[in-house]
Amino acid sequence: MRKQTYIKTAAASLAAFGLLGAAPAFAAVDSETAYVLNTFSFLVNGALVMWMAAGFAMLESGLVRSKNTATICLKNIALYSIAGITFYLVGYNLMYLDVTGFIGSFSPFWSPDDAEALAGTFADGGYSASSDWFFQMVFVATAASIVSGALAERIKLWSFLGFVVLLTAIIYPIQGSWVWGGGWLAEMGFSDYAGSTLVHSVGGWAALSGAIILGARKGKYGTDGRVHPIPGANLPLATLGTFVLWLGWFGFNGGSVLALGSAASAIEMANVFANTNLAAAGGVVAAMILTQIMYKKVDLTMALNGAIAGLVSITAEPADPSMGMAILIGAVGGIIVVLAVPLLDKLKIDDVVGAIPAHLFAGIWGTIAVAISDAEASFVTQLIGIVAIGAFVLVLSTIFWFLLKVTIGIRVDEEEEVTGLDKAELGLEAYPEFGRGSQTL
Repeated sequence: MRKQTYIKTAAASLAAFGLLGAAPAFAAVDSETAYVLNTFSFLVNGALVMWMAAGFAMLESGLVRSKNTATICLKNIALYSIAGITFYLVGYNLMYLDVTGFIGSFSPFWSPDDAEALAGTFADGGYSASSDWFFQMVFVATAASIVSGALAERIKLWSFLGFVVLLTAIIYPIQGSWVWGGGWLAEMGFSDYAGSTLVHSVGGWAALSGAIILGARKGKYGTDGRVHPIPGANLPLATLGTFVLWLGWFGFNGGSVLALGSAASAIEMANVFANTNLAAAGGVVAAMILTQIMYKKVDLTMALNGAIAGLVSITAEPADPSMGMAILIGAVGGIIVVLAVPLLDKLKIDDVVGAIPAHLFAGIWGTIAVAISDAEASFVTQLIGIVAIGAFVLVLSTIFWFLLKVTIGIRVDEEEEVTGLDKAELGLEAYPEFGRGSQTL
């Protein structure tokens, strides 16, 4: 279970939103009722986070070319499935069980707490162990989804899935144990409420390493230094995917309250939902305004990534800021995306869906911003955590990508890339009727 200390009092939660006066006295529920409500929160919010897998699939499907659509859909359902198995076999206990400061235990998950509950013993603030496993598992799947979109259209299917195994079984849980498992960064005071760094920047660092080693798509960058845009096939689908992610983020951040068995935790969850929503809105509006200023036109894909960047930015601390501050934090995330996308192009780092700016860069910003609203957080400690986790993920990801490259290879050949991965690797098309003229039934 996460060892965070974010359950605020009702008075503090109300004060954070500018409501004056003493908080009312709430009658405490009995321990069994609190256990049921806490478990219910994990399950429902976890289901919302699971729905983010559909959001990533739709967003990425809309931003790749039609000849790669079926492959990106397959990768997203496969990585979610792999993440579940690896987090059962080793990931959860490596992240949370007997953490010595830097690492947990290599063993499958099991749930001893449930036996005590069935016997009628309910610890204060308790919840079903399996509900906690489920909620934590959908988070690791999110980190893997970030890598999928950045490396789309030229990576081999099985090489990518091999990296997903390494990411979800080794990289993610070890660095996660440093904070949410009560490890050395937690002891220093590093704060990351729902994972701007532990989830989103981790996926971003892994994607950055892979994009550099994999190389750009054929035709993306000309020999004359010009960037050749490669438009996605279905922007309505990408927009739908963004809305699905926005919805799932309420579970991502709201469930990270880790409780619903008291009025204080219910108030905090409501505050988190409101701040999450407004940060995304701030990211969209800021991205729209900046693209209008820079390019004299509003860019839909930038607005979509502005929403995601706003969500990532507030994820490190969605409980403490005021609503106005949440909008500003999200707006900075939207600005970061608009500025970072052309920066990556100048460096010839090909990120198909803009995942690196939205998740890595905005994740770094959001983690630093914790110290703005949380008096207990330190800018220095936040930076130490960002650098330590970034270095760990970048080094291990680079090693794993190179191992895959020299063994089974990571990139499809040029002919397969031109043909499209749907035909080359799956032997099918997502839209078989398109381009074939009229069909007679």
